Formats: sequence, structure tokens, C-alpha cells
Amino acid sequence: MAAPARTGRVAQPPVRSVTEQAPPYRAAALAGAAVFFLYVLTLAPTTAWWDASEYIATAHTLGIPHPPGNPLFVALARVWSLLLSPLGLPVAVRINLFSAATSAASAAFLFLIAHRVASKFVPQRWMALAGAGASALLSGTVFTVWSQSNVNEKVYTLSVLIGAAVSWLALLWYERRERPESLRYVLIALYLMVLGSTNHLMSVLPAPAFACFALAAGPTFLLRRTFWVRALPLALLGLSFNFFLPVRSAQDPVINEGEPTCAGFVEAAAAVYTNGGAGCAALAANLRRDQYAKPPVTQRMAPFGAQLLNYFQYFDWQWSRGVDPSPVPGNARLPFTLLFLLLGLLGLYAIARADSGWFVYFATFAATLTIGLVFYLNFKFGYSLAPTITDLLLHEVRERDYFFIGSFALWGMLAGIGLTRAWTALARTVSSPGRRVATTAVLSVALVPLVLNWTWADRAGDWASRDWAYDLLMSVEPYGVLFTNGDNDTFPLWYVQEVEEIRRDVTVIVGQYLHTQWYPKQLQRLTAPGRQRPFVAPDGIELYQDPGLPQAPILAAPPDVLDRVAGGRLPDELSVALPTFVAAYPAGTLLDRSHRIALAIIRDSAGARPIYFATAGGMMSQLGLRPWGVRHGLATKLVLRDDEELDSLGYVDGLPELGGERFDVARSVELYRNVYTFRGLGLREVWPDRSTDMIPGQFYVLALQLADVLERSGGAPEFIRRLELDAAAFQITAEGGTVLLPGD
Repeated sequence: MAAPARTGRVAQPPVRSVTEQAPPYRAAALAGAAVFFLYVLTLAPTTAWWDASEYIATAHTLGIPHPPGNPLFVALARVWSLLLSPLGLPVAVRINLFSAATSAASAAFLFLIAHRVASKFVPQRWMALAGAGASALLSGTVFTVWSQSNVNEKVYTLSVLIGAAVSWLALLWYERRERPESLRYVLIALYLMVLGSTNHLMSVLPAPAFACFALAAGPTFLLRRTFWVRALPLALLGLSFNFFLPVRSAQDPVINEGEPTCAGFVEAAAAVYTNGGAGCAALAANLRRDQYAKPPVTQRMAPFGAQLLNYFQYFDWQWSRGVDPSPVPGNARLPFTLLFLLLGLLGLYAIARADSGWFVYFATFAATLTIGLVFYLNFKFGYSLAPTITDLLLHEVRERDYFFIGSFALWGMLAGIGLTRAWTALARTVSSPGRRVATTAVLSVALVPLVLNWTWADRAGDWASRDWAYDLLMSVEPYGVLFTNGDNDTFPLWYVQEVEEIRRDVTVIVGQYLHTQWYPKQLQRLTAPGRQRPFVAPDGIELYQDPGLPQAPILAAPPDVLDRVAGGRLPDELSVALPTFVAAYPAGTLLDRSHRIALAIIRDSAGARPIYFATAGGMMSQLGLRPWGVRHGLATKLVLRDDEELDSLGYVDGLPELGGERFDVARSVELYRNVYTFRGLGLREVWPDRSTDMIPGQFYVLALQLADVLERSGGAPEFIRRLELDAAAFQITAEGGTVLLPGD
């Protein structure tokens, strides 16, 4: 047989379209690494305000944070921290890097999704990669994502990662849905969402989109017995992570919020698998988040239009937060906001043109994360919105943009896809290859959030929360009882005590938690002999002498008596015998449960333990004890002496216009001069969270008060001058930072 004629050409394999090529996992990893590097550059070196301290401390100690307890986060962050421990990094940096890593991984998955979509309408692979890179950059640098990724303030970056991974799995399933092995993508997505629910319910938000996606594509897998045989055990396995809560709670860790201890496995399982609908009461209450007493969504806490405006306010922050310091929309940020709003809509249009099934998924997901989430969260009036609503109880206590972190991450990706669509449309109008490459300059629009958000999202060098907590704890004498007013002036103290192991002898009491059944008894156990932690002076600080361990807990009443304490108006006069006088409360006085238990703590502890308050307002004023308050630096000590004795102790009264508080001048000067540290509290360029401006405000008032009492008591002029200069620096920070100075 004759050999076939040689043509001189080598047969080439068929060219695959961009969408048929393997996903660019290596490029996605590089994109995620670049975003991670950005977060490292702007990473907080320690804790931050609000929940950051609580989550860092519970991750470090395997404690239980506020309901629902977030066991998945606690366990993963603890393992992550242990894996990084050989690097010698501080615990806070390790946990902050966990947040950075989860957000960077989300950016990598969104890169893959954006590349998949762009591959449908770009002519070349490198263009799809460039567009995907722009999408990942935008998603990673929107303000809320960035500022939540360089400190572990919440657990939401883990849920955003789950949402991004589930979305990528949804695309993989869709493309392979005719193949039997495609079922694994659905099962993995299901498991991730159920497991993620033990971190936060935000993890299940992709479920409506996946369900609509499946219905549109043909949900034949739901009719397969093999799917349910695998899906149900996976769901049960994922939910089982909530068993961490009763198991760890039974070990009585120092941070054990809600104390979800159960008597046995059966009642714990009932609570876990009904999401708090039955079974163990304490665990069920934690899972249902009863502590927050949120009304049903049918009972709107503000008009829905006001809630939508609140969402738009936060959307307005995402693209150019540094352009105008005002938190309300309608300023110089608006052109950027409208630009990226349109680019996101163009991205949805591009997805619709690429594949109608994809559009169903991402349009449903976007709607869930915006309108659906606004309706479900049911917020009060925004913290900085609706100024005509003067009742602060009708407003949120802080800005809540972090709840929409998934929405902003998704919209960043959509805006990147829209930008890629605009770029490729422009490139098609250019015939010259060189000029076509030059059109990539359009993608520089993706740098806008990076540049304009940097100052406001950057947390590098921010020690303010940690130093404030250290200073407050060091204001308290050994074995002191310190009453705080809420989360934000408590959690940083927990961080300093449990992570840095400084002043663990101080019993920090969250006044709000005294309303609960579990918290007073927990305090009683933690301060009992054998459990009370000893006083250890920080290195180089010789301010206090150790008086020896107290011989009794802070509360003497038996636990069953504590359970029966209730609040209300007094039917008769109440007298509380304190060491040197009787505190009298006339009939009709309103004393709630927290007030009565606080009075019991003061009565049972005074004499054995010094009593302090984080501020002279709040609990101290509510109990009518302010006249016996003496400032020890940042804290106010309860000195149970009559007026004559107080005057004889050498305290100096401050001016009424500065608060009129008595000062232990010698102790306050010693604390201010030789103990306190103020990193990040004076002359800050930006103090972004206006709901915490009372913290630099406290230092401002303290410096002014100290300067005043020293001037009137013959203090050193040079130190008085230093206090005045410090006060001016703290005032600038308290008012928002140097960015608000005239001329800036």
C-alpha cells in the first residue's frame, strides 16, 4: 500500500473557544494574592472598635462571642492563628490576617466568575484576564470590603468567601449539568452554605439565587434519589458544627456569652437541628438571637423608603469615600457613585447577553443582597440620616454598612464586568492593533476605589482601641470592679485581658448584660476564690501594690436568688447599706434588673474590692452615685465617704463647665504622665467611625480637666502646657481628623 502523500504541514489540535479552556486558577490565585498584599499593607496592628476585640479574643481562647456564637469562625480562626504562630506575629495580627485571607480568596473566586462571563464577549484570552483582574480589584477595594478585611471586626468576610465559592460552583454545575458528575457541585455548594450558617446566616444568602438558577436550568437533580441520600447527611453534618457551642460552654470559658450549656445531647440536637425552635433553652435562645429582641419584619422599625435610603448611603461610600468626609449622600462622591452604579447595571446586561441562566443567578443574588436584605434586616433610621428624627432610640447606634459587605463585593465584580464590556466595545471601534491595546487605559477606572478609599480604609498604625483599653484598665486598682456601658467600651478590655494578658485581675462588668439570667451567675463564678485571677503589674509599671486575693466573689446571693431579681418601680423606699452610708431610693424610683444587681455587687464588693465606672454617666448616674465619684484618670472610682471626708482627702473639684468631677490629682497625673499611651488618638488624619468619636473625646476632656485642676492647684506649668497641646490634638481627632481642618 502506498504511503499517504506528505503535505509538509503538521496537524494542529482543534482550537478551543475561550469558554472551553480550563479556568485560569493560577491567574485567579495571583489576583487574590495581590488583593491580600493590599490588605497586609493596610492591616491593623492590633484590635479595633466594636466587635473586633471580642472576635479576636474568642478566637484566641476558643470562647463564645455574642449570639449566635459563630462557632465556625471561632474554630477556623483559632486553627489559622496556631498555624501562623511560628512566624512570631502578635495574635491580633494573625486573626486580622484571617480576615484578609478570606476576603482575598473571595476576590479570587470573583475573578474566576468575571473571567467566565467576559470570555463570552471578548475576542482574546488576555482581554478576559484583564477584565477579570479589574473585577477582582474593584470587589476588593470597595470601602466596606476593604475596611472589614484589614481587621477582623466581624465574621462576615468568611461568609462572603462562602458566597463567592458557591457562586463559582453554581457556574460549574450549570455548564456541566448534563453530566452525572455535575451533582457534586450542587452538593458541595449545599454543604458550604449549611456549614457557613454556623458562622453566620449571611452564608445562606446565595440559596435563593441557586434555587432560581436550578429552576431556570431544569432541576432534574431534585428528582434523583441519589441527590437526597447525599444531601441530607451533608446538611446534618454541616449543622453539627453548632454542637461546639454547648460543648465549649460547659467548660465555662471566661468569655461565654449566652452560656448555651445543655443538659444532654438530645436536647442540644433538638436545638441545633431546629435552629432554636425546640430543645435546650439556652442554646435555642443563642441560635435565635433572642438577646437582641428584634421585632418581626412585618413590624417595620423605620419606613422601608428610609431603609432603602440607608442602603444607598452605604453604597455611596463604596467608590470614593475619601472625596468628601460627610457620611450622607449627595456630595462630591455622587458622580463616582452613579458611574459605578451604571457600570454594575452594564455588568448585569453583559451577563444577560452572555447567558440568560447566568443572568437569573446573578440578578437574583444581587436582589437578595440589596432589597431582600434591607427588608429582612429591618433597621431603624440610619445613624447619620433623618436628622429630623431627634429621638436617638429610633436610630441605629452606629453605621451598619458591614451587613451589606456581600452586596458591595458582588457589585464590585459586576462593575468590573461592565467596565470590561465598555472597554471591549471601544476596542472594536479601533482598527489598529496598537491603538486597540491602548484602549486598555479604560480599565484604569478600576483604580478609582483603590485611590479614593485608601485614607479611609487604611488601618496601618491604628493603636487607638488597644491603647484606650490599656489606659482604662490601668486606671483601676488591683482587683477592681469596673462597670462599663456597652459593647464598644467592653470588648477592647476583653482583648487586653484575654489576649495580651494584662490586668486580668480587674472584673469588667457589662452593665447591659446584667439584664440576662446567665451573666450575673457567670461573674459570680469567675470571681470566686480559686477562680479569681491574680494581679500582675505590667513590666515597668510600679503604680500599685498587690493587696492580696479577695476572699469572696463579687456577689453573695445564691444563684436561685439572682434568677428571681426583677426590675420595676419601687412600691416602697429601698435602702441599700454600703460600707459608710445608706443609699436610699424613694418609692416610685425605677430600678431595672441590671440596676438592682449592680447595687448588690457594689454592696457585696465594697471594702474588699475597689469599685470603678468607665464613665461618671451611665450606670453610675442612674444609681445616683455620681456625688461619690472621684476621677482616677479615665476611670471614675466610687469613694464611699461623706462630703467632709471627701474634702479632707485632698481631691480637687473640676470646673462645672468641664464636668465638675472630683479629681485624685496625684493619681491622675501619674497615670497620664507615666502609664498612659495614646497612639492613634491625637492628630489623626481621619477618624472614620463617627459613632466612636467619644473615645478621643474622652482624652480631650481628660487633658482639659487635668490642665484646669493642676492650674488651680499649683501644678507644673510645663506639664499644664503639654496637657493643653494634647487636648488640642485629641479634639481634632474627635471632630473627624485633620481632613476636616479649614483649608483641607
